[in-house]
Amino acid sequence: MNLKFYYVLIIIVSLAVTSFAQTFKLVSPDKKTIVEISNGTKLQYTVSNNGLTIIHPSSLGFEFKNEPAIGTDMTVTDHVEHSISQVWVPVVKSKHGTITDRYNELVLSLVEKSGQMRRMNIFFRAYDDGVAFRYQLFGADKIGDRQIIRELTSFNLPALAKSWVADYGSYTSSQETEFWPRTLNHITEKTIAGLPLLVELDQHHYAAITEANIDNYPGFYIGSLKTDTGGTGKVDLVTKLSPLPGENENGVKARFTNNLLTPWRVVMLANSPGKLIESELIQNLNPPCVLKDASWIKPGMSAWDNWWSGEVKMDMPTIKKYIDLGSAQHWPYMLIDWQWYGPFNKPEADITKPAPQLNMPEILAYAKAKNVRCWLWLYSSDVNRNDNFEKAFPIYEQWGIAGIKIDFMDRDDQQMVNWYRRIIKTAAKHHLMVDFHGAFKPDGIMRTYPNMITREGVLGEEYSKFSTRITAGHNTTLPFTRMLAGPMDYTPGGFLNMKKSEFRQGSPTQVMNSRCAELAKFVIYESPFTVYCDAPEHILGKPGADFLSNMPTVWDDTRVLGGYPGEYIIIAKRSGKDWYIGAMTNDAERTLQLKTDFLSPGKYTLSSWADVLSSPQSLTKSKRAVSATSVINIHLDNAGGWVAKISATN
Repeated sequence: MNLKFYYVLIIIVSLAVTSFAQTFKLVSPDKKTIVEISNGTKLQYTVSNNGLTIIHPSSLGFEFKNEPAIGTDMTVTDHVEHSISQVWVPVVKSKHGTITDRYNELVLSLVEKSGQMRRMNIFFRAYDDGVAFRYQLFGADKIGDRQIIRELTSFNLPALAKSWVADYGSYTSSQETEFWPRTLNHITEKTIAGLPLLVELDQHHYAAITEANIDNYPGFYIGSLKTDTGGTGKVDLVTKLSPLPGENENGVKARFTNNLLTPWRVVMLANSPGKLIESELIQNLNPPCVLKDASWIKPGMSAWDNWWSGEVKMDMPTIKKYIDLGSAQHWPYMLIDWQWYGPFNKPEADITKPAPQLNMPEILAYAKAKNVRCWLWLYSSDVNRNDNFEKAFPIYEQWGIAGIKIDFMDRDDQQMVNWYRRIIKTAAKHHLMVDFHGAFKPDGIMRTYPNMITREGVLGEEYSKFSTRITAGHNTTLPFTRMLAGPMDYTPGGFLNMKKSEFRQGSPTQVMNSRCAELAKFVIYESPFTVYCDAPEHILGKPGADFLSNMPTVWDDTRVLGGYPGEYIIIAKRSGKDWYIGAMTNDAERTLQLKTDFLSPGKYTLSSWADVLSSPQSLTKSKRAVSATSVINIHLDNAGGWVAKISATN
């Protein structure tokens, strides 16, 4: 790996304890973003970008059980600054083949002026595309756990700023809902808003609040204190941590005995919503890959013998039919879904043995002959019961299983976060990739454990079977909201495309967008393990199947060419020498201008698949010569899309 690493360390002498406020400033490498930290009567931070205050003075600190809160009456005893600039190569190239990690960091060491003299460190980082900070807490002098009741981190923002809010209403959920456009003053004390939270300060300043590197700590959500009544028009968004099982909103959120590093609190920044999608900030905030050998981790497309696509039976002919689909489309995987080990979520469930009607050696031999490898679905309680995974994972490795999809966790408290990590580590030990469903949002762990290759935590295509919630507006919002956190297993591929007025719930499942919009999801939505949702008879030999043949799922470059949440998006992604382009619109027809200036000099052929107006299952194919100076007008039907592949002309 070609690694460029520049490290500058400046140690400033310890500051004497003083009675006046201490103020520190951290500036991003490009000088456009400034973080100011003040330690007067209480500890606060402020974030500005290009001269505009993004986060107004906001609090830092914690409340504990059986001890006073921390974050006031403290002094900074030391501060250290350093700068990092390096380039690293991800094992799984989710968005880019190489990633630049460039930031300035300030580490503050604080101690209480009186009382227990407790210590706390805070790490602040300023990147060109955002800021992040995390706390380091220390064990108590007395023997036993310290117990966090509340994290006092807040985000003070303009009350009338537009945002996109996913209110899950509970700390126990699959994190599957819409991101609705709302002004921030609609967030209340009762709101449990999931992350990322996208905020539009103005047409040139966008921020997204989320977190990275969640380890031994609960996931966090956003609520608010009452909108400021002092006439400043601000709303103080507060951190709401997922409680431990058995605890309530005011109960214990995390326990620790020794030093604890919290996840990074992240504010992504950009001058357009599309630039946020290109950011690698979340992965940069995670440690490098710890696997000695990651060569076995292979991203790719997958067929799926699932309940969504029709009346699918768990039997040998059905499984072979879906293996045949993967083989015909040149996809490397097939996911064997629920009931492969018989009844699930039951004490007698045995995840080490296939159901009686299945011959696993025959299935795996058939798949191997078709150049396809299998994944297995698992119910989380069956995995966890008596540590069944410790017995099952070595067996799956012996069988030659490529990965596991674990479902229905629906929690992100401290215990569940630690369980995720245990599963991921054990899976890596046995060369298994992991796809979590019923899952909490990504946090960049894919950098450290690249076998954690995708997860759900998204209102995805499955909801088309039993609801009208998968709208074109929702589909064009997801890239700017949920996807900012990382890969999402939306399971695209519905080929029974209908107009909204003709859409009917039920089986076989229909989708409310055009065939081209469906194809565009495979380019736009980030998921190194991408699972195609529909039945073989709905895709093989049908318009658009050729675009998905040999479809890449990882990318050497990603360029967002335009878009706005809930309206439209157009993205270009490069795989090797080929560029793929995907565009989607909401319920409005739209004409977009595509400039191909992302191409290197030379001659290229553009193959495109375009909507046929008012005929959502139809499309037209065409080819044309293009270069880096070409400008193409593309027309999208309502709830429509457009896709293209650009290859160098021989």
